[in-house]
Amino acid sequence: MKGEIPVNQMPVKPDKKKGIVLKKLVRDRHLYTMLLPVVLFYVIFKYLPMGGEIIAFKDYRFIDGILGSKWAGFKHFELLFQSADFWRILRNTLLLNVYSLVFGFPVPIVLALLLNEVRREWYKRLVQNFLYIPHFISWVVLGGILVAMLSPSTGIINLILNKVFGIEPIYFMASSAWWPVMYTLSGIWREAGWGTILYLAAMASIDTQLYEAAKIDGANKLRQIWHVTLPGIRSTIAILLILRMGSMMDVGLEQILVLQNSSVLDVADVISSYVYRVGLQNMNYSYTTAIGLFQSIVGLILIVSVNRIIKKSGERGLW
Repeated sequence: MKGEIPVNQMPVKPDKKKGIVLKKLVRDRHLYTMLLPVVLFYVIFKYLPMGGEIIAFKDYRFIDGILGSKWAGFKHFELLFQSADFWRILRNTLLLNVYSLVFGFPVPIVLALLLNEVRREWYKRLVQNFLYIPHFISWVVLGGILVAMLSPSTGIINLILNKVFGIEPIYFMASSAWWPVMYTLSGIWREAGWGTILYLAAMASIDTQLYEAAKIDGANKLRQIWHVTLPGIRSTIAILLILRMGSMMDVGLEQILVLQNSSVLDVADVISSYVYRVGLQNMNYSYTTAIGLFQSIVGLILIVSVNRIIKKSGERGLW
């Protein structure tokens, strides 16, 4: 009758809602069981430690504990913004991340596009395996290989430059001009192959009929990539870009410690290495916690801003 509410639109009682949720939990219990370790990891190692951010507002002493230490207000933040060291490490952190973003972010996309065009499966798998291997090797090993290859006396790179081009040996790892280049290239070397996995998965979901239609319209391979493949993975690129922007204030400590040396501290000293040196080695916990809190807030602002820009451009964001 007119004015009656359809059965499927009638409000569900709270008790019935609980029953539906419980039924779904029981039905999908195996999936939730597999998800549990991931949830516990983030709760234990990401969310619970956030309570320790209160140290940034206290003169923390290990003997007094977090709650027993005296309040310091914004003293450590004032010291932070007045420190010349802070602005130096902030500049280095941002520059290294900008280099990695500009030169490193497109590389997995290009590799995935190239691999997607390979038709011989055995050759494709072989290339993929070689590209993935560096991701599973420790930075200690990779860093040792890189330093040995770039050695001015016995490194193969300098030997080739000297024998083939007549160039005098270059101290790549001790030069403030060359060190950021080597840092960026080493990061690409280790992670580019692994990053292709998501893009190849996105390409596999593209409807093959779109390629057939493009061929009928006379599109060559480059035009098919430009008009079919790239639009098909655009949402994946947008999501990964948002996540990458969220880590613009963070540089991996392991890579920095392996490649860093006293000759290049003016360009190689970043937030993570500074926090390690001042916070853990010098036990200045309150000051370095203030740095970490500032780092997190800026990262949050970046990820929210980029997510909003991506959504305004017509793509789906993270939320």
